[in-house]
Amino acid sequence: MKMRVNGHVYVTIMIYIVIAGCLCTNAGNEKEMRYPQYPETLKAAPDIPSPYTTRSGSEMIVAVTNDGEYTIVEVTQENGDIPDYDRLKMGKGLQVNPDSSDFPTFAETGLHADEELVSTESITGIPVDDITASGRPDEYSRAGFMAADENIIAVLRGDNDLVRRIGLTHPDFAKPLFHVWNLVLKGIEQEKWTSDAMDIDYILYNGRKIRLKFGGRGWQRSIFNDGIMGAYHLEMRRELGEAEITLLKEKYAGLSETQMNELIETLSFIHTGEMVPYYINWYGFYEGHTSFRADPLAIASVFGLKSIEDLEGHFPGRLYDVLTRHFTME
Repeated sequence: MKMRVNGHVYVTIMIYIVIAGCLCTNAGNEKEMRYPQYPETLKAAPDIPSPYTTRSGSEMIVAVTNDGEYTIVEVTQENGDIPDYDRLKMGKGLQVNPDSSDFPTFAETGLHADEELVSTESITGIPVDDITASGRPDEYSRAGFMAADENIIAVLRGDNDLVRRIGLTHPDFAKPLFHVWNLVLKGIEQEKWTSDAMDIDYILYNGRKIRLKFGGRGWQRSIFNDGIMGAYHLEMRRELGEAEITLLKEKYAGLSETQMNELIETLSFIHTGEMVPYYINWYGFYEGHTSFRADPLAIASVFGLKSIEDLEGHFPGRLYDVLTRHFTME
């Protein structure tokens, strides 16, 4: 529940006491806590998990400002105003709408049926060959939406297989990226962020400290007929722990120093744009192997959806190959 007091917005958070593994919701075990929301700050860390969903369904994350103070930001994934970058109009757009017309199984389950992907001839009315052509480097964008040797169906199938093996769904991977993007939108709305400056140093997410950067890159149109637009770089980084790096060096002792650095960097850093969470949620598209790819394994590692040990268990001895191999029809 949110309320406004003297012009400031507060969020009321119900903290429940867990007894013998059961979540007790009777009045005697509830503790009501009221915290101010961003841009208001706290000197000490709030006693809530991050991310956190309130009883009313609002999704909150805890962030730390450049001054070292804490703040709670409402970042709910939801449908909102359609952005129009030509008119400098911002908005959340359609954040909960999968492409049910082209991919009914994906819309229902959060994962593609491979037989549907194999037989797909067009997406949003555009032939898949045309999408591949426009998605190559130096076409719609300099970096491209996929590598020169990749095509849209192979990329969708490749990432769908990764996500299925990890045991999650595409919406699971879209959510943390939407949380970051909605944080950016909140900062712009509050006139705290510009295209080259922000007042948030990092966010707390599933026990991870994730540092953020963002900046403008010029207007970008989608390779699909979907109205999704982009104008920003988004960077998310967490430092791997000593035990995580030791595990990687033990499991991948045969990699060169350059390859090991690449493996660590790929599992700890994401550089993408605000189009990608929509792409993931609508189509299961993380972009191909370009500089804007948000790899599912990287999202899992950075945002704490899976540990490095978990990922190694899903792909024993294969993490480097899985992260670097292009998706082709071979």
